[in-house]
Amino acid sequence: MILERAPGRRGQRSLLVLGLLASLAAGGAAASAVEGAATGQVAAPKWRWRREDRALTLVGPSGPLWRFRYGPDLDTAYFHPLNTADGRTLTWDRPPDHLWHHGLWFSWKFINAVNYWEIDTRTGRPGGRTTWSNVRVETAESQTGRIAMDLAYRPAGEDVPVLTEERSIEARPPDAEGTYSMDWTLAFRAVQKVVLDRTPIPGEPGGQGWGGYSGLSLRLAAALAERAVASSDGPIIEMPEGRHRGRHTAVDYSGLVDGKPEGIAVLDDPRNPGSPTPWYVIRSAEMSFFSPAVLCYGPITLEADQRLTLRYRVIVHHGRWDSTRLNAEYAKYSRQTHESK
Repeated sequence: MILERAPGRRGQRSLLVLGLLASLAAGGAAASAVEGAATGQVAAPKWRWRREDRALTLVGPSGPLWRFRYGPDLDTAYFHPLNTADGRTLTWDRPPDHLWHHGLWFSWKFINAVNYWEIDTRTGRPGGRTTWSNVRVETAESQTGRIAMDLAYRPAGEDVPVLTEERSIEARPPDAEGTYSMDWTLAFRAVQKVVLDRTPIPGEPGGQGWGGYSGLSLRLAAALAERAVASSDGPIIEMPEGRHRGRHTAVDYSGLVDGKPEGIAVLDDPRNPGSPTPWYVIRSAEMSFFSPAVLCYGPITLEADQRLTLRYRVIVHHGRWDSTRLNAEYAKYSRQTHESK
């Protein structure tokens, strides 16, 4: 474990704890040495970790598997790229149509009517500021990495946050099928009374066809062809205006990359408020996007010191998953979360 003292985001100082996975590298090298003893050759570890300036990358035989970015110049911490085990990129960072989309990321839309999602064209930044500190990265012999960080949400120009968060992400390496997963836990506490809200959806006063998004989100690569969306309840085929909203325990978004089917699934934790969660999905000519949008059907109000915890599993995989596979993965996830209580 290496401790690094670094300037905090925008003038704050924070302790950044970066586990560089020395034990993993040493263990992998030792195993490789045994395997290569018969031939006199020593193979490199299959997976290794690369530390960059405010980024952590898991690298494999085909290059980066994923990169987590948390630099002080960012408006959100996020993962990009998310690649398949054989090197195909499935996410898109800062697409020209929505510069505030960042691969795999989490953002609220409105907190007390302040926009934390989109960039204000007058300032080039959101009106609500998300900051983080105390970033910690830990690893285990199982090659699983755990990223933890403390976040604060405040309107621009304000010093005191209205909402805080303790976030942890547990990321596993690919299995024999090339499938890997990340478990997200986001534990929020209201510093004062807050209303978490979104753009209203059709049928509500001021409703918009594009309303309802917020929360954990994925913007998928432009190269994704012949796209398909499946839920735990079956394929999602009819999408008026290229959009779908509905409650499901899991959703999978897949498409062809270089002619090969690849996909990303997200599972809702049964302990989440209102589970099964509502989803917001876009499959339009311009955009491939999906989100377990906890606020889709209505805002959430938290009184001062009230807490809200959200949990999800994100799975990157080869092929296209259907409802049968999604329900099997959801059952496994639900069983594991129950056993961890």
